[in-house]
Amino acid sequence: MNHRLVTAAQLGQLLQTARRAAGRSQADLAATVGLSQSRLSKLELNPGTLTVDQLLALCASLDLELTLQPRSAGPGAESPPDAW
Repeated sequence: MNHRLVTAAQLGQLLQTARRAAGRSQADLAATVGLSQSRLSKLELNPGTLTVDQLLALCASLDLELTLQPRSAGPGAESPPDAW
């Protein structure tokens, strides 16, 4: 399922939901990505301080894929490889 994120709070909620759906504790996930449990808790509540590296590590650990696309593109729209 795709999720359109508009606010940082939505990102935090999505990460928390994905973690819980995977049956992982904050401590387990945090250790996997090199964070403390308290730092992960803060990031789930206030993801505005999340670094790109942390976001990518969390996505990888939760088997999530981060995709960016132009706003005008509909779901499933892809850029041709030569556009990159």
